[in-house]
Amino acid sequence: MAESLSLNHRANELYQSAVAVQDVLRLVHTRLDRTEILDFGVNSTGGLAAGLHLAEMCMAGLGTVRLQAAGPTIDLPQVFVNTDHPLQACLLSQYAGWKIATDDFFAMGSGPMRATAASETLFEEFPVREDRTCCVGVLEAGSLPTPSAIDRMLGQVGDVAQLSIAVAPTASQAGNVQVVARSVETAMHKLHELNFPVATVISGTGAAPLPPVAKNDLAGIGRTNDAILYGSVVNLWVECEDQQIQEVGADTPSCASTSHGRPFLELYKEANHDFYALDKALFSPAVVVFHNLRTGNTFQYGKLMPNLLNKSFGIQNT
Repeated sequence: MAESLSLNHRANELYQSAVAVQDVLRLVHTRLDRTEILDFGVNSTGGLAAGLHLAEMCMAGLGTVRLQAAGPTIDLPQVFVNTDHPLQACLLSQYAGWKIATDDFFAMGSGPMRATAASETLFEEFPVREDRTCCVGVLEAGSLPTPSAIDRMLGQVGDVAQLSIAVAPTASQAGNVQVVARSVETAMHKLHELNFPVATVISGTGAAPLPPVAKNDLAGIGRTNDAILYGSVVNLWVECEDQQIQEVGADTPSCASTSHGRPFLELYKEANHDFYALDKALFSPAVVVFHNLRTGNTFQYGKLMPNLLNKSFGIQNT
């Protein structure tokens, strides 16, 4: 059984701290019966600090997220993530594994509410125990959840005392940061798909360029995905045999996909805006570096594509 580390309680502490300083973070907080909603950019202004707070909440407080100076390949701030609990923070919490769809609402759901619902096959492999005093979720959506969407979520998480939802569009400062903070998560998910023993990943860091906020969510989906696929570098500290790394290493970064090298928005439109119709091999960092704590050896795979990023982000060099 995977140790849950009280994922929802940890995320709830961050949620309530954001509520306490909502004016500073430029958020809007509302309550509806057993549900509270914290708007990080739908009808609120939000900002960079809000995005960093949201990203750490999405990781259930088991990772830190900060902005750092521009990297060597593109003159934009980098979203830097680090965690000593990559399985719990990334796969069991941050991964957007819950599609929330009703007749009047659509969102990709992430955060530790997924561990409470435990409806994904992932939780059969890594079962967790979360009590039902609080439940925290993050929605990537361009609108606030409707009553039908809230009922759908409550129905899946069961008899929780309080459901706390944070919402941010991709085309917002907070949403932009929150999505780009998924570099380590994409590496962990890819490794899981490759049947690598993800429990042997002890720590992880990731850095990806923060793109300009797009004019709409569709364009934002393109830019934020490109930031990870073509601009992120993830370092993983693992404890396993070198052969286990070498067996999956070349297949881990995004360049393992036949779709690699094309802007994500172009691919997404061709797939009729269906993530699940895209090549799964594409969803991973540009570069992945493995540091084997057992042998002291390091293995690096993948490549950065700064020219594609400049085109995707609409950067004009004058």
